[in-house]
Amino acid sequence: MNIVFMGTPDFSVPTLEMLVNEGHTVQAVLTQPDRPRGRGKQLRPTPIRAKAEEFGIPVYTPQSLRKGEDAVEMQTLLESLHPELIVVIAYGQILPKAILDLPKYGCINLHASLLPRWRGAAPIQRAILAGDYETGVTAMQMAEGLDTGDMLHILKTQIACDETAETLHDRLSLLSAETLRETILLLEQGLLRRTPQGESGVCYAEKITKEMSRLDFSASAVEIDRTIRAVTGYAMLNGKRIKLLRSCCDGQYQSDAPAGTLLREGKHGLYLVCGDGAAVRLCAVQPEGSKPMQISDFLNGAAVQEGVCLTAAE
Repeated sequence: MNIVFMGTPDFSVPTLEMLVNEGHTVQAVLTQPDRPRGRGKQLRPTPIRAKAEEFGIPVYTPQSLRKGEDAVEMQTLLESLHPELIVVIAYGQILPKAILDLPKYGCINLHASLLPRWRGAAPIQRAILAGDYETGVTAMQMAEGLDTGDMLHILKTQIACDETAETLHDRLSLLSAETLRETILLLEQGLLRRTPQGESGVCYAEKITKEMSRLDFSASAVEIDRTIRAVTGYAMLNGKRIKLLRSCCDGQYQSDAPAGTLLREGKHGLYLVCGDGAAVRLCAVQPEGSKPMQISDFLNGAAVQEGVCLTAAE
């Protein structure tokens, strides 16, 4: 099948790889323009651009598909390619109706949630923050609204009790490729069916902000654990900033110590007391000026006294 692919971050890479490996003709790749990255703020290509160039696929980086010279040029290009399908996954731009209507089979978007739950920008983090037990990938026929198109195919996966946004991101990235593979197979067999989303269960995954990582120790252990796993948690320890990267909450550890207190368990265990008296087991942290480390390595190198308290990040 002749396909134009639109994507930007590493989340999109397995899906592009799948299309190439399955023998589809990827006529062109559209991705976001190169951005300054890293400490040196040097221009670097997006992960999708790097992968497309590795495959020898023409790459285009329009500033906009809706207005200006870039939009006109891309419209002309896409019309000349006559793609049968446009695939969109984490591209970062809104497609105009003229492009949505261009391919024979329209435009299919891969969205990392079980639509209509968690439409919008941050479905992975929001699912963890809400305590969802499952999520998945929805292949959707794109419409002009925000993630409102008809559903075509869905693959589901469980969210583990210690799942982080990072681990779930990586699993859903691979699941997106499989979802599209199965969707195209159904399409080619004439078995693909469109299911309107409806309005029951609609909720929106608003963008994640840095402030959300600032821990409030008066919150429950469940809430703090979800925050750490979804967006990481920031706090101060002995006057220095520390990032809490991974945690686990089984509800079994209780303490009368003040919220924010760190309690050691043997040589390799560290718990954070929360506002409801329950404690969260810390699994990985990143002290200021250091690399991420497992909690056992952190305790081996840090003088963490029993009963010391974390305080809110400055």
